[in-house]
Amino acid sequence: MGYFVTPGDVGQIEMDSGLRRRTMATTDEAMLCEFLMERGTVVPPHSHGNDQVAYLVFGRVEITIGNETRVVNPGDSYAIPGGVEHSAKALVDSLSIDVFSPPRRDYRSEAR
Repeated sequence: MGYFVTPGDVGQIEMDSGLRRRTMATTDEAMLCEFLMERGTVVPPHSHGNDQVAYLVFGRVEITIGNETRVVNPGDSYAIPGGVEHSAKALVDSLSIDVFSPPRRDYRSEAR
């Protein structure tokens, strides 16, 4: 893997209706992903062993982490420790940039 990744280097993966992911730069310790959610898209409650931190570039997303629910707006960030259940609902078309540590194995196949 090289040091630089452009959007043209990797394609978007449709994870579900209204939810697309682009796996960007990845090292042995961290993985950067772009998530585009269309308005009304719901990511059901789930958990994984990876820490996840994210920054909302544009849009509005209702996110539940553990027992706490908030609406995040552009410029807001949030952290999800590994193993904590979380879910999301896009209130409008939204784009977030997420970092996973360690990298998610199931997202590696699209990374370069």
